[in-house]
Amino acid sequence: MDISIFKKLGFSDKESRVYLALLVLGPSSVRQLAKKTEQNRGSIYEALKWLREMELVSFYEKDTKQYFVAEEPEKLHEVVKRQTQALADVDKKLKEVVSELKSVYDRGGERPVARYYEKGEIRQILEDVLEKCENNDVKEYRVYSDASIREYLYEGFETFSDARVAKGIAVKVIAIGGGGELRGLDERKWLNKKNGTPTYILIYPGSTAYISLNAQGDLVGVVIENDGVCATQQNIFDALWEKL
Repeated sequence: MDISIFKKLGFSDKESRVYLALLVLGPSSVRQLAKKTEQNRGSIYEALKWLREMELVSFYEKDTKQYFVAEEPEKLHEVVKRQTQALADVDKKLKEVVSELKSVYDRGGERPVARYYEKGEIRQILEDVLEKCENNDVKEYRVYSDASIREYLYEGFETFSDARVAKGIAVKVIAIGGGGELRGLDERKWLNKKNGTPTYILIYPGSTAYISLNAQGDLVGVVIENDGVCATQQNIFDALWEKL
């Protein structure tokens, strides 16, 4: 018989085998169970102890010997009920401490979290920019806009600038390599392009996104979610902005 169902109820292999042996043999001694299951007596005693605690096995004495008897299989439903109640009790207790756990989780939020975006997922970064800026007290973000990335960035989200303006979100742009146009609520300064790997960088509330081209020429990105990293990048951007 497949004993996987018993394992889901918390039975070990040896407990499953002893229980099934009792169902087959009826009242049995430890010696009989050891012979039937091919286990040593120590293992049999341990299995019987657990089965008795689960109220699935009882025993009686006859001629100074102990005989063990399996309870009706319907008793297995009682095991499920007890486990369900135990989980309900745990869930109730968890609700009492979840606020404390959330506080611990939030304190751990100072550790940077990096999220990676593959080809076709860059729109998710742009949507994140709009959402976080819209919900921030200061609706503004900063951008290093590289010309070689800019031409691909908004594919699939051509209305991004319109959505930004509609939400009242401002942006400061340091354009690398020239180009670009003002669309409203934006300021732009230019920086001469230097040799190196082109990367489009967005600095927005609590996050910094880096978008570039991989070896196949596809846009990929990574977003670092961390207030400290964001603040550092913002300070560097602002210092450069004042000098341009």
